[in-house]
Amino acid sequence: MKVTYLDNSGFVITTDKVIMVFDYYRDPSHSLNHILGNMPETPVVFFASHRHPDHYNPDIYEIAQNHRRVYVLSNDIPAMKVPSTLEVQGMSKGDYVENLPGGLSVKAYGSTDEGVSYLVTLPDGRKIFHGGDLNNWHWQDESTFKEVEAANVAFTKILNRIAEDNAEIFLAMLAVDPRQGSDFARGARQFLDRVKVDNFIPMHFNGRSDEACQFADYASAAGHSYCLASPGHSLDLK
Repeated sequence: MKVTYLDNSGFVITTDKVIMVFDYYRDPSHSLNHILGNMPETPVVFFASHRHPDHYNPDIYEIAQNHRRVYVLSNDIPAMKVPSTLEVQGMSKGDYVENLPGGLSVKAYGSTDEGVSYLVTLPDGRKIFHGGDLNNWHWQDESTFKEVEAANVAFTKILNRIAEDNAEIFLAMLAVDPRQGSDFARGARQFLDRVKVDNFIPMHFNGRSDEACQFADYASAAGHSYCLASPGHSLDLK
């Protein structure tokens, strides 16, 4: 499995059977085009967690036209904007879909912002979690106590459901946004404390990878933590 960072929360994950594209926003390194060119017979599954423009770009409907394409879209994305000729699976929290290209199945969990988060299971049983905008969205240095507690309750409710269903996740990509201030990594820390994660990659760090990748501060619970700091960076996972 190869993981390539696109931008913001966008990733391409490839196996020998399928190309998965998560939350395509833009591709300044042209990595996706390169991957598609090297894997011409491989089907592509596009995942969009919600409609925010830094997670969903309608250009995905024009990409990979020489491949079989399937689109797994959060139901907050207006259907009228999706071409009717495409294979599309709309998803809301709690929905489950199987028999996707490459033998993938996917379950949608909640989000603390728009849309959903995705848990994708490969044919060999390995699980990939892409959080979308799921996070403990609080601003410890400026929010009131009640606001911080409300954010914590909302996040914990969703996290509890994920942890109940999944004792172990092979790869988790989670929002770690330093704009939140001094406690910006709380959501990732809580997730990694509750779920056994073999490989962890931060995302949605608004260009501040140096801060988001200070793993010693919060990610010691993960088996391995990786920093894909710039568009085009990639790694191979066994």
